[in-house]
Amino acid sequence: MTITTLCAAKRIVKATLTNQLARFAPAWYVRFTGETGRGLDEETSAQAARYFQRCFDDYFAKLGVAPSAISAFLAGKHILEYGPGDLPGVALLMIAHGAESVVCVDRFPLVQLSEKNLAVIQELLASLGKEAQQRAQNCMLEVNSPAAGFNPEFIRYHIDPNGLSGLRDQIDLVLSRAVLEHVNDLPATFNDMYVAMKRDAIAIHQVDLKSHGLHLSNPLDFLYWSESLWQLMYSHKGVPNRLRVNAYRAILAQTGFDIVTLEPTLLADTSDVSLVRPKIAESFRHISDQDLRWLGFWLVCRKKEN
Repeated sequence: MTITTLCAAKRIVKATLTNQLARFAPAWYVRFTGETGRGLDEETSAQAARYFQRCFDDYFAKLGVAPSAISAFLAGKHILEYGPGDLPGVALLMIAHGAESVVCVDRFPLVQLSEKNLAVIQELLASLGKEAQQRAQNCMLEVNSPAAGFNPEFIRYHIDPNGLSGLRDQIDLVLSRAVLEHVNDLPATFNDMYVAMKRDAIAIHQVDLKSHGLHLSNPLDFLYWSESLWQLMYSHKGVPNRLRVNAYRAILAQTGFDIVTLEPTLLADTSDVSLVRPKIAESFRHISDQDLRWLGFWLVCRKKEN
């Protein structure tokens, strides 16, 4: 047995065992890994607040909504956010700027009003104007008391093993950031989204197709693993599902969305594709070199009018 083979065998055993922990004790696994939904790097409350503000700003920049028009755009809107992480910071900003309600859906029970997250909320509140701050305060169970939690009439957190909302014809705007690449059933997620949305509603997603630290030397070498081995090692951990941009195009067409924007945020070098092409798993061999290059993208889509 070569060193490379031995290392691969050890990785398979370790990943498979921890995958079973994630399957049967998801809450414990989340606490053990320290997952926040924003990556595993240490961050201050100010940095986390800036992250949420950046997410908020990016959505409206990509939608072509000027900062001065955001409140009018959001007025009365019901929003669905997939994968909010351990704190619904974007949801709080949406309410502060005029949204009627936000439903936050996740596969894992990440949300926690820890001392650090309460400090993040205070940072967000301090960044708001007087009227926006008041709206944000009003969405809490106790005004001026973030520790009491959020009023579900305004911000509702829904846990589902498959990350599905189960809503129907209620949503005006759907959003996510670095979430869709983690879902365990992408067609079901887009179908859930479509059914939840009102006619002519908009969805906006930033998708990260990178390995999330699971590659070795080439950003695409995590595509070497067969689908069966990948599922054995990672199916319950929320790691990337490895679907490439071609799969998203096909699912969008099958579901019935109109694509408004689909543009890459990062492309792999052509040399990276050439190096991995002979070794990638069978399920990826039909994908064009150009589509394999996509390491992330913005998607804006609209539910078709009948």
